[in-house]
Amino acid sequence: MSFDPQAVREFEHAGWQKAASGYGASFARATAGYVDALLDAARVGAGTRLLDLCCGPGLVAAAAARRGALPVGADFSAAMLALARAAHPAIRFDECDAEALPYHDASFDAVVLNFGLHHVPDPAAALIEARRVLRLGGQVAFTSWAAPGENIAWKLLFDAIAEHGDPIAAQTPPPGGGLRRPEDALRLLAESGFAAAEAEMAPREWRVAAPGELIDGFRRGTVRTAAVIDAQPPLALPAIAAALANAAEPYRRGDGFAVPIVAILARARR
Repeated sequence: MSFDPQAVREFEHAGWQKAASGYGASFARATAGYVDALLDAARVGAGTRLLDLCCGPGLVAAAAARRGALPVGADFSAAMLALARAAHPAIRFDECDAEALPYHDASFDAVVLNFGLHHVPDPAAALIEARRVLRLGGQVAFTSWAAPGENIAWKLLFDAIAEHGDPIAAQTPPPGGGLRRPEDALRLLAESGFAAAEAEMAPREWRVAAPGELIDGFRRGTVRTAAVIDAQPPLALPAIAAALANAAEPYRRGDGFAVPIVAILARARR
């Protein structure tokens, strides 16, 4: 399938409009564990003028505000922004395209993206825009998910689908960027004009009460993976769920499960 930026943009936008209502109670439990590390990587503290790009429901902007920073959130999903504004009325949230930001040059001390960059049709264009709105010496930091082989939550799902369903049933447009290894992030930051780039694997755990919450989290709080699940033959879904539950047993901890997840955490200087 050839790469069509507009098709990617429309696919992602429609998906996040749909996922907004379920994101906070589902997949946000996986992404929230990276918020403090992301803000630390961007050196966000009291007085920092911060742009939380691809902000979703505003979790990172709110955490930055608690540090005494001066955050602005930006996203292309009106549904996500409605949630952000309702939950955090004291913070400014703008609807805009990450590849064409409406801010003046050098408007911010830091720009962060928590699992948003790999959803942009052209991640390099988004980082070039982030660099433009940063002051000289300002910091950018972002997270993206490592490959499924490193991410047990994804591996459990995709292995179950491979065994009982159809991994290519969704026919989704190809993503704009593959940011699954630290070297991918370093290359992209260098191409976008940043200096002193660093990237590392950042392991965490996605804690759920039952394995079914993993499927629910992917289905209600993601776009591309949700499309894969929704495209499965209805009769295959119980077998997929059963296979995932069986494979998750090694990660049982007390009355729940702690499933390993891994992100790439990257940062650089303007």
